Amino acid sequence: MHNRRSSRPNTTADRTDVPGPSPRSPRTPGPRSRRARTVGALLVSAALLVSACSSGTTTTSAGAAAEAALAALPRATPATLTPYYAQKPKWRSCGVTGFECTTLKAPLDYAKPDDGDIRLAVARKKATGPGKRLGSLLVNPGGPGGSGVGYLQAYAGIGYPAEVRARYDMVAVDPRGVARSEPVRCLSGPKMDAYTQTDVTPDDQRETDGLVDAYQRFAAGCGARSPKLLRHVSTVEAARDMDIARAVLGDAKLNFVGASYGTFLGATYAGLFPDRAGRLVLDGAMDPSLPARRMNLDQTAGFETAFQSFAKDCVQQPDCPLGTKGTTTTAVGRNLKAFFGKLDARPIPTGDADGRRLGESLATTGVIAAMYDEGAWAQLREALSSAMKENDGAGLLVLSDSYYEREADGNYANLMFANAAVNCLDLPAAFDTPDEVRKALPAFEKASPVFGEGLAWASLNCAYWPVAATGEPRRIEARGAAPIVVVGTTRDPATPYRWARALAAQLSSARLLTYEGDGHTAYGRGSACIDSTINAYLLRGTPPTDGKRCS
Repeated sequence: MHNRRSSRPNTTADRTDVPGPSPRSPRTPGPRSRRARTVGALLVSAALLVSACSSGTTTTSAGAAAEAALAALPRATPATLTPYYAQKPKWRSCGVTGFECTTLKAPLDYAKPDDGDIRLAVARKKATGPGKRLGSLLVNPGGPGGSGVGYLQAYAGIGYPAEVRARYDMVAVDPRGVARSEPVRCLSGPKMDAYTQTDVTPDDQRETDGLVDAYQRFAAGCGARSPKLLRHVSTVEAARDMDIARAVLGDAKLNFVGASYGTFLGATYAGLFPDRAGRLVLDGAMDPSLPARRMNLDQTAGFETAFQSFAKDCVQQPDCPLGTKGTTTTAVGRNLKAFFGKLDARPIPTGDADGRRLGESLATTGVIAAMYDEGAWAQLREALSSAMKENDGAGLLVLSDSYYEREADGNYANLMFANAAVNCLDLPAAFDTPDEVRKALPAFEKASPVFGEGLAWASLNCAYWPVAATGEPRRIEARGAAPIVVVGTTRDPATPYRWARALAAQLSSARLLTYEGDGHTAYGRGSACIDSTINAYLLRGTPPTDGKRCS
């Protein structure tokens, strides 16, 4: 679903998921890319939160997850992997002042290291001082599919607290299949345009067939353009790649800040290598024990919670197109849903050079994109006003394009492709058939009268994936790991607060830190309490008291 982490500065993924790419971290307004394992916009959305079970086995899979826990790998590095751990990086200029880059190798298949390598892009900005260097701090913005290198250069390497950057070498890796690390490719720009405009609230069998066809064409494109890679972009493999990076950087333990989907990546690392887990901050946490259908349903409810906060604020503003003071949040939701219905019947102009009009799917993605950061609410009000009062869909199209990471030239970044590839490999599909979706519609629409229908149908896309899932829902305990800080935001749309509580309950050494507020993730978003608490942990190794709350 839509689990993307959005970068603070406006750069278009934790997480990250509508017909169209999902994720993410969104890349909407904000300096981070928080897309947590989401659906990625409605279409890709579903692929993002793909952590359920298939063939109606959701309950069984959830029960199994309650019993199964991720097992730690042997402490000794296998001889077959020694050459990877012994690499000597050759750092070079990145073309961005203050940063240097290198490329590392990892086995494409850890079970068969002789079958070939995958190249991983790595960037760093050395500690600026003063103070004793604390080693490397690896950062990940979420998605899956968010570029760690891009996030580092655009935000973390220059925007993290100065005292943190003074003591740590700030480092990022583009996970396998993402951005500069042999990216997964699926569709051309024009084909992606068609995909993102697919109707994800089918009214009849013809429209249902059209949605299924869109999912099938997307999956076929990924299978044709990245056939071998699709089998080896799992979160477990990406976490093992991080351990190679840790060793090559010369660190005995991994220090890590992960947002949205990055929390799943960091928790997986801790589960596999508990003795090598250093200071880990998991911000906007995911619950790895949930099957996909439940995860998507929880996220749907999360977006409804965020929308209600937006609705309450909107009606207090003079430019709110969805109601005035006294209008209930329920009525605001009905008004937005009615507007989506009009767009479904008759898309409106956007002035787009490629002739795209704003239909229900693109408009819904635009609204969802703005739910990630309350700083985008004013922009959303303006975009909705233009669309609803002036028949001008340009503003909502901008928000949607930022979420999908559509470039000005009509091409798309790799985020949505990688998002689906990782999600569909990590967990069995939430639904296998349209009939299963129809049966689940009442539950999704109850969770969110505004977004439920579209997010339910978005959860179908992994059913047609060309590669079978290799992962399953599992608890992560990481027994023996040093204290890990798990951060949850009470009204987070993409990673509901309950997931943070669940992950903190699973991790044997977790300390839960709560931000009472809106938006996706908490670190670096304006709370002095959150920032000072995390800084104390990163700089002095002092974790917060379990259950600490900030506002």
